[in-house]
Amino acid sequence: MKPQIIRKEGKPEYAVIPYDEYRRLVEDAEMLADVRDFDAAGKAVAAGEEELIPAEVVDRLLDGENPVRVWREYRGLSAADLAKACAVTAAAISQIESGKRQSSVALLKKIARILNVDLDTLAVTEDDSQAA
Repeated sequence: MKPQIIRKEGKPEYAVIPYDEYRRLVEDAEMLADVRDFDAAGKAVAAGEEELIPAEVVDRLLDGENPVRVWREYRGLSAADLAKACAVTAAAISQIESGKRQSSVALLKKIARILNVDLDTLAVTEDDSQAA
């Protein structure tokens, strides 16, 4: 590739290249950015800063299952275990998971901490629960 150099005041200002070469350079730059993002994600997972979430967990959440139940089961906790850790009854956890009871923010924060997820991950709005 031999670019045409356009000068301004004796200094290179622009380089003109064939459009196909330009597209290839853009694609290469995008690929390089993707590789860097992939490497950064791999390092974050290896350092314990990020977690890989199995497809079945994501699918269940996308299907509208209650996020407290999905994450509790993924973490290998029974409703009774989670209830005990949160200092509530197993019935309270069951009612939250079934949508029969709205959780307080304080309880949802405890649940999120115990399940090691962000509070936003567990928040289910009334619109969300009616859509499921």
